[in-house]
Amino acid sequence: MNNGLSGLGALAGPSLRDKVSDWLLIEAELLDDQREREWLEKLVSKDIVYQVPLRQTVGRGVGKGFVEGAYHLVESWGSLNSKLAQAETGHSWAEDPQSRTRHFITNVRVGQPRDGRVEVRSNLLLYRTRQDEAAPQIFSGERHDVLEEAGDGFLLARRVVYLDTTAIASHNLAIIF
Repeated sequence: MNNGLSGLGALAGPSLRDKVSDWLLIEAELLDDQREREWLEKLVSKDIVYQVPLRQTVGRGVGKGFVEGAYHLVESWGSLNSKLAQAETGHSWAEDPQSRTRHFITNVRVGQPRDGRVEVRSNLLLYRTRQDEAAPQIFSGERHDVLEEAGDGFLLARRVVYLDTTAIASHNLAIIF
């Protein structure tokens, strides 16, 4: 199946698309249920590359405005593990008490598998509240993931989150997109 619209080339059939969509829903549930350690240890490859590039406003026809080599976040498995370990000490001011999040994942597009990997694009709406703040923080964007086949499931090998905003109105980014 190739409609030429997704940017992924040939799209996967319904069986793989359903399997990947289920994986994405389980991932969202783990993150929203504040089970980040389980997310990291069960769903994330030890070779993960996790990036949130900076965006700038550019004129029509100049591109999407993402700055080459500049990021809000660049993470590896080790840095994600360190952040979680710090939060688990109970002495992490950035996330104590922990943010409440809700991940809405839509418009899932799954490419054909190649060499045990599958490219996935999805839209993200992340709703976050902290402490007793009345106004939530809302992040939207597109995720470009690479999933590695692992047993009967997948591991997240790469995630690039292209946020729709140029300025992030948040006191920290101690959340997982």
